[in-house]
Amino acid sequence: MARPTPAGTPYGNYAHAVLTANARRTPDRVALTYCGERNLTYAELDRLVNRRAHALAEAGVEPGRRVAALLNETLHVAEVYLAAAKLGAVTAALNPYWPADTLAAVVARSGATSFVYDSTVEGAVAEIRPRLPEVARWIKIGGPGRSAEAAGDTGSEGGAGNTGNAGDGGDGGKTVDLDALTAGAPEDEPALGGSWDDPLALYYTSGTTGLPKAVVHTHASSLATAQIWLDVPRTEGSVLGTGAIIWGIGFPALVGPALYAGMRLVLEQDWGPANFLRVVPRERVTHVSQIPSFYAALLGSDDHAGADLSSLRVIMLGGEPLPAALLGRMRERLPEAGVYCYYGQTEAPYTCFGRVDDGTTPLGSSGRARTGNAVRVTGPSGDRLVGEVGEINLAGPHRMAGYDGLPERTAEVLRGEWYVGGDLGVLSEDGDLTVLGRREDSILKGGLWSQPSAIEEAAVALDGVAEAGAVGVPAQAEGREATEQEVLLAVVARAGHTLDPAKITLALTETLPAHRRPDRVVVVDDLPHFQDASGGPGKLLRREIRERYGNRTEEA
Repeated sequence: MARPTPAGTPYGNYAHAVLTANARRTPDRVALTYCGERNLTYAELDRLVNRRAHALAEAGVEPGRRVAALLNETLHVAEVYLAAAKLGAVTAALNPYWPADTLAAVVARSGATSFVYDSTVEGAVAEIRPRLPEVARWIKIGGPGRSAEAAGDTGSEGGAGNTGNAGDGGDGGKTVDLDALTAGAPEDEPALGGSWDDPLALYYTSGTTGLPKAVVHTHASSLATAQIWLDVPRTEGSVLGTGAIIWGIGFPALVGPALYAGMRLVLEQDWGPANFLRVVPRERVTHVSQIPSFYAALLGSDDHAGADLSSLRVIMLGGEPLPAALLGRMRERLPEAGVYCYYGQTEAPYTCFGRVDDGTTPLGSSGRARTGNAVRVTGPSGDRLVGEVGEINLAGPHRMAGYDGLPERTAEVLRGEWYVGGDLGVLSEDGDLTVLGRREDSILKGGLWSQPSAIEEAAVALDGVAEAGAVGVPAQAEGREATEQEVLLAVVARAGHTLDPAKITLALTETLPAHRRPDRVVVVDDLPHFQDASGGPGKLLRREIRERYGNRTEEA
């Protein structure tokens, strides 16, 4: 159970600190604009969240208990997440794009006893509800539910469509109408049920196999993340725009920081290029956080030519590399905007960032650790490295508490104060971090890490090589460490060419350092790839290369 916030010290409660404090400081400033249709001042938003909190409590949501939240309407996300935080309930922040089987399994594992959802996901709720008998309270926001039969689903009694009276509390297979409860709820702040090191939410991160992992963040770690925008230029009139990516870690990484910094938060449902071009001029948006591919799409056509984007001042980019050519197009089109690259993970959001458009941070780097955070790079033995490839370690008060229900996995990645999540990078003497990729795709040879791409690029540069795939396989030579690997290189010949593995090995020995030189070369007809949405070849499947050719001892 969450402990009550001590009397007189409410600022350890996440929602009080990011919202109520500003409602008292600047009550009449607009806090939130929803889809251009509704404005809420900080005081109005705080009162609305208080009413939602009282309504959730009346519906049976209790401090310290898990409440699953499947929400797609951005305003509902903000209201429910903040209300649950005031109560001290632990929000399991579900992804509305997960398939039904994943949703049901994640909720069952979360231990949630309440489930709150909005009308956009009624179909998914009707499908998973019969599989979740441990959920005692089903709570609908956004109007009363439809009957299961009217919704085209007659498969279960007590499904999401069977809506009861507001006072049912979820008993008897009924759904509580949160709006009805809210209408009669008081506006005063509820008793704050959690603070500081109490769990605030479960945010999910997907792996290559199995269910998404539940990352536990506390009130304290989320408050530390909320300080992101304090480290970038802003004014009293700054406006953050975002769309329906705020469920999950997007909430403490975008919504919380905007409110904490006293900005105006513009929430949209659609944040694609077309609506972006409408909303930015209309709301005079100044701050955004996206991925580089968004700007490749935005600037890839002439649709942006007539749009007034002059209000943009800060563009945060992460998740993928920013090509120099794209940065050049962004600088030309958005000359008043500072372009920042950042790095972090769900387990430690926004740990590093730096401005790249003015040369302050080298292009390709993710910048330095932000105020109060730390980053280092370590070698296989745990020693700190500078200017060499190693594992990225992140630390700070924003770091997760652990993975829910996975103590062994938590112990693997939390090493003292550091989170070590499996990414490789290089840290410069000035503290700039360059992220290279996942450790599982990298090769450890001679005590040094290598990215496969460096080997593959050298191989493809050789005459007659059409494609190459490099992977690490267990070392076969005597006297090598158990963790040491050899480099296996699979190559595909160009049409009309014949490749000799021995000649390829010799040529690469002359051009590559020892830790990148292939120990075995195999010539193959083709390399395995993911299939992209259009049916064409996608990302190289290195695991399959290893499985196919890792045990071949002869050079083909």
